[in-house]
Amino acid sequence: LPPERQQYHKIELEPGAQPTVRTQWQLTQPELDKLRHLLDYLLENGFVRPSTSPFAAPILFTPKKDGGLRMCIDYRTLNRVTIKSRYPIPRADELIDQLRGAKFFLKIDKRGGYHQIRVNKTDG
Repeated sequence: LPPERQQYHKIELEPGAQPTVRTQWQLTQPELDKLRHLLDYLLENGFVRPSTSPFAAPILFTPKKDGGLRMCIDYRTLNRVTIKSRYPIPRADELIDQLRGAKFFLKIDKRGGYHQIRVNKTDG
């Protein structure tokens, strides 16, 4: 898991919202193999932990340009009962406009950044 910080990601539900449960779609054998590999990696590296949450969302895979598979989780049902953020992420075009006149640029690989914010323990 990422280091302890003062902030955790909190998933706020609308008042009276019940746990959302969606059944898992059938996966192909290559998808099941990829899922086992990803879950083993995520568990071994502390990015996820076993959960007994009453919520359930289906996993699906989309093809990558290199022919591999990208795991996705369909949280649309959960999203319908979450309280929307009043402070949305800035739009890409607005951020690019702010770079006008800059003299230095930095390129970073954000691949590992996805797992850098902990989810509140009561939400997992």
